[in-house]
Amino acid sequence: MKGAAAAPRREGASASRTRLRDHYRAWRDHHSLSAADSLRRVLDSPASSLLTWLAIGIALALPVALGVALENARVVSGSWDSPARISLFLAPAVDDGTAASLHARLAARGDVAEASLVSREAALAEFAELSGFDDVLANLDDNPLPHLVLVTPATGVAPDALQAELAALDTVDQAVLDMAWVQRLNSLMDLGRRLVWALAGVLVFGVVLILGNTIRLAIESRREEIVIVKLVGGSNAFVRRPFLYTGLWYGVGGGAIAALLVLCALWYLDEPVSRLAQLYQSDFHLVGIGLIGSLQLVLLGGGLGLAGAWLAVSRHLGAIEPR
Repeated sequence: MKGAAAAPRREGASASRTRLRDHYRAWRDHHSLSAADSLRRVLDSPASSLLTWLAIGIALALPVALGVALENARVVSGSWDSPARISLFLAPAVDDGTAASLHARLAARGDVAEASLVSREAALAEFAELSGFDDVLANLDDNPLPHLVLVTPATGVAPDALQAELAALDTVDQAVLDMAWVQRLNSLMDLGRRLVWALAGVLVFGVVLILGNTIRLAIESRREEIVIVKLVGGSNAFVRRPFLYTGLWYGVGGGAIAALLVLCALWYLDEPVSRLAQLYQSDFHLVGIGLIGSLQLVLLGGGLGLAGAWLAVSRHLGAIEPR
């Protein structure tokens, strides 16, 4: 009797289970190779790459430079922000006693923080000192300047409402809100900020289009390579990766160019601005973007590069398939 039959032997290949560490190592190595190869391809054509970097850099530098200009204007106007003050020019017929009585009543009001009286004689003397026309003013028969009462509204009081109320007094010829021009300036600056944001949005969209078109040309130049990779089983993510790094390098280079342009513009303007400030007895200096701002601009360029590359690859890569 024959012995027990031997167990049948398996034939053919056996599938091995790939460890997670091997997946990660392959993914990491392909990222490294894709980044290095993409950078090499970008540097291999320096003329076209430089033109792309300059186009991106100028588009990013323009809104940043306008934003820096608005920030410096805000710093300058910040030194002008003082409590609103209302100048009450009294009627020419008002005498010294009536002016002093009005000043006392205004100083006692609860909605007035401070009130000071400038007599017409003091106003004429100050004008003569500042204008240098002492001899001419000395020959005047009458003092043409009126009495002036300077009123500072109390905290929480609307200057416009108080101005309208005081302008209705019989002894007041004209009431001028001294801070009205600062309010107009602030409104203009707010409008400027909105325009800068709108311009920045348009230019950022233009940067994405520039990068998308550049990546599209890169995809077309490597069409046969993409077909071969897909024939051997390469996934869309595998094919997409080098082009994403290409967009990243273009964006980072454009952001660096933008930061360099802004810094050069600030360096060029710093000396004349400082001289102008000294003429007005000010120690103002231009406020720049600094190291952090420069790094943020480079990161912004890199992010836009990735966004433009992703849009271009997502649109054109699917149309390239092996036949």
